[in-house]
Amino acid sequence: MSNRLDLQVVLDGMGQGILIFSSDGRLVLHNRAAGTILGTDLALIRSNGWDSALSLFNTGIKNPEEMVADIRDRALESDGPVRFRIYRSGEYVPCWAAAILNEEGGVQLMITLDMPDWSMVTAVIDRFRKEMTDAVNSTMGHINLINKTIESQVETEEDKKLSKRIGGFTRLITIHMDRASRLMLMLRRLEAIRVGDIYKDVLTDRRKISLADYFEDFVEELDEINLLDPETEKQDIRSRIETRIGDNMAIVASPRYLTYTLHDVIRNAIMYSLRGTPIKIRTSRKGKNIQIDIEDEGYGVRKKEWERIFAPFERARQPQIIGEFGYGLSLHLCKQEIAAMDGTLWFNSEENVGTTFSMLLPEWEDD
Repeated sequence: MSNRLDLQVVLDGMGQGILIFSSDGRLVLHNRAAGTILGTDLALIRSNGWDSALSLFNTGIKNPEEMVADIRDRALESDGPVRFRIYRSGEYVPCWAAAILNEEGGVQLMITLDMPDWSMVTAVIDRFRKEMTDAVNSTMGHINLINKTIESQVETEEDKKLSKRIGGFTRLITIHMDRASRLMLMLRRLEAIRVGDIYKDVLTDRRKISLADYFEDFVEELDEINLLDPETEKQDIRSRIETRIGDNMAIVASPRYLTYTLHDVIRNAIMYSLRGTPIKIRTSRKGKNIQIDIEDEGYGVRKKEWERIFAPFERARQPQIIGEFGYGLSLHLCKQEIAAMDGTLWFNSEENVGTTFSMLLPEWEDD
């Protein structure tokens, strides 16, 4: 027993993630770094062993020779470690697989996951984001000043023509600045996921959220923020939202990341549905969790496009979707952020009928 404890201490002191599987596929050892890299997926691997690891690690891998089952067989037959990679959170993580002997002489499989060092990239991104944010704020301030000056000086027909032309230029600049600002926020969220800061952010920010009060404030604020792209036709968003929030429902979550997710999902529901159709928000209890559903009556997503929905920088190729401006990143961020709050995000959709995004989050317990 003491040797096992010493081994665990050694593993926890390593910067690489370590998973050790028995010959029958059980996860017998893992370290802290593995938990940092895998997040909530580690719980699935602990429960279901190699079968869950196989499913999770094969996600996003297209080459048959890179499938993890083949890597395992090669590692067990090899005298040394076998190099491979897995796809997580929009990036490839370098890994090793090696056969090791236990005290009884049995063969076990050790998976090593490298933890990338993002410190230099983070420093550059922080500087870039600050410079861009300052540029956006300064530009928007000058645009507002120009518009006010034009409004106060228009007198002749020539003034009106000039005002119209300048107004077109300032409108174009405003669109680009709004998109740059939205991209800066996405970049901050992506950075938090990449470097692991999201877990620290969630732990610091998580609290009891009474859903009835939260959604009352949330809906009231929708018309006060720039939820839609500037080129999307303006509309009364609040009038389209229908809520049915259960009594005495509360979750434990980060209000900031919950709001990010709801803004992104509702933005998509508005952009990809006909104006005037309702967007319904519903809550329900599921065991010790609360499920939040956002349902629209929009264009829906073709079945063959489903795998693109949560992939970074990917968008469904339907004409109604491609016609709207977007980066193809928001739903990828949402899925990672909900997972960081010990939740799950998924969707169901039928073309020309509508789409429902659902999130399952832990219910608040007073103890």
